Order: sequence, then C-alpha cells, then structure tokens
Amino acid sequence: MEYDVVIIGGGPAGISASLYTVRANKKTLVLYNELSSLEKTKKLENYYGFPNGISGDILYKKGIEQAENLGADVRKEEVIKIEINMDDQIKEESYNKSNYNFIIKTSKNIYYSKVVILATGNKKNKPKITGIEKFEGKGVSYCAICDGFFYRNKEVAVVGSGSYAISETNDLINLAKDVTILTNGEKAPDFRADNVKIETRGIKEIVGEDKVEGLELEDGTKIKVDGIFVAQGVAGSVDFARKLGAFCDKDKIIVNSNMETNVKGLLACGDCTGGLYQVAKAVYEGAVAGLTAIKF
Repeated sequence: MEYDVVIIGGGPAGISASLYTVRANKKTLVLYNELSSLEKTKKLENYYGFPNGISGDILYKKGIEQAENLGADVRKEEVIKIEINMDDQIKEESYNKSNYNFIIKTSKNIYYSKVVILATGNKKNKPKITGIEKFEGKGVSYCAICDGFFYRNKEVAVVGSGSYAISETNDLINLAKDVTILTNGEKAPDFRADNVKIETRGIKEIVGEDKVEGLELEDGTKIKVDGIFVAQGVAGSVDFARKLGAFCDKDKIIVNSNMETNVKGLLACGDCTGGLYQVAKAVYEGAVAGLTAIKF
C-alpha cells in the first residue's frame, strides 16, 4: 500500500502533522503501537484551552479520533523496520518506483511512502544491566544495520524478545558466526534459525576489559560474545533515524527548523528531537513537520 506521508507515532506531534497533510489532500497513514507518555498522564493543567485541565488519556484519544474524522488512515501496528527504497525492491508494476522513498515494514503489512515523519516520543528501552553504559561503542550497539559489519564471523548477542529483536537478529544472521537472543527473563520468541540460540535466563553483567568479551547470567553462567545489540521492547524514533543514516545526538534526532533530518524525505518532531518535553512543543513541531511534508 502506498502513501504520500507515513507518520510513525499517534501522540500530539504525529497527529498534529497528520491534520495538516490530510487537509492538503495528501494520502496519510498514522502508525502507532505502544502507550504514549501522554496516555499515562493523569491530568494536564498547562495546555491551552482547558480551564479545568484534561486527562492525558482523553486528549490522546481525541487526537486520534480527530485525525480519523479528517480522513487519515490510523492503524495500530508495530513498525519493525524502515528502509530507504532501492528501485529493484519494488517489483509490482502498479508502483512508480521513483515516487516512493521509503519502505515501512510492520508486524502485519508493508507500506511505501514519499515522506516519513518520526514522532514516537523519546523511548528509553535501555535495559538495566551492569556494564551496558560502560561498553557503549565498545561492543554494545543499538543498530545491527549500522554496526553488524564489524562483527563478521564473530559471536554476538541480541538483547530483547519481541519483533524488534527478531528483526535485528535477521540483520545479523548472515554476518555473524552465531547469534544468541537474550530475552533477559522474558518468554522465548517463536523463532528458529540454524545459527541462532535463545537464552531466557536473566542477565547479571556485561564483562570485559577495554571492550565486550562476554556476559554473566544471574545464575553465574558465563557466555562469550564479541558484541551485544540492544533491541528491547519496540523500536523508537531514534532507532529508526540512526538506521536510516540520520544524525542523532544520543537520544535525540538532529533536525533543522523545518523538522528535516539530513536524510531526504525523513522528518522528525516531538520529544524525539529533544528540548522541552511538553504537549505544546510537540503540537508545534508536528504542525511544522506536516507543512514541510506537504511542500516536499
């Protein structure tokens, strides 16, 4: 299915962007999956137009309802991968290959889009494992596509148990000697491959001197690995941006005043761009991203 604009995230930033693109007659898809931080907010008292405050959950649901009423296609699906479209990846004659810059893969469907707007907030899926921060950039990675090449014919591990972890594992299968999926106490995924092992015991610590050399499980078992790829929970905006080659500063995406990243057709807005974590800021940036998408 093809769209002019695909927006990842159903919170204030993503929905605000959709209101502008839909009204400009651009075919728009909004994809969301996890609970928004707004949904978890009991009451907002500092947002314009609500003298007695408003529940974050109600504001969130009203936003999605508004986008649907205007004509946006809103779907609850987990996005597991976004790829830059290479012409030979689209075989169907119904698609004009040059028109669609991105391929968006979810747990249910594949979509094609001219513009992608990242607006999933600022997710922090870093597991609480001793040594994880110490070895970031020294064997601990958050992007299999970015760093998998450095682990050719080596032993690696993927921390996670969901669709995102499986996607990262698939990116490593043909590079690494073998891959171990570490669920860290979660249920084992229904996944099988010749060079993939699954370990459900909890992780105690990542060990090594100047770089990752292995890890120790909670029961004292030691596992030798050369690299660890973190893919806990679901992928967030920064995860997708980094894999597409967009500039990021730790946990935020670098954008210009038009909410554009350095990747053609890729925009970002809301909490994922850093700064003030407020609904007002998210709505503003969503509006700018929507207008920029229309011009693109």
